[in-house]
Amino acid sequence: MFKAEDFQNYGKEQLEHVVSSATTVQSGLQAIATAYGDYAKKSFEDTRAFVEKLSGVKSLDKVLEAQSEFAKSAYQTFAADSQKIAGLYGDLAKQAFKPIEGLVSKFTPST
Repeated sequence: MFKAEDFQNYGKEQLEHVVSSATTVQSGLQAIATAYGDYAKKSFEDTRAFVEKLSGVKSLDKVLEAQSEFAKSAYQTFAADSQKIAGLYGDLAKQAFKPIEGLVSKFTPST
């Protein structure tokens, strides 16, 4: 027969898992938001520098060269930061489900 204390302990354990998961999600989302902010700031600064460089160029060849360098640099920055942010999303998913994984394994029969 179940005791009321068993139900209380079960409920307390569930709440602890939910709180742990929520805390992990919050810190993970904060890291992702920071990464997006850093990327936006760098992109803005690079674009501003490109426009300044372009304003001093006097020949079409130099304009095309500057534009080509900017496009290459912008793509490399985008690719690197996208991989970083994707990794943060993956880490967030793993950490968020870790408490739930322990709970599921507790009630799953072992073979």
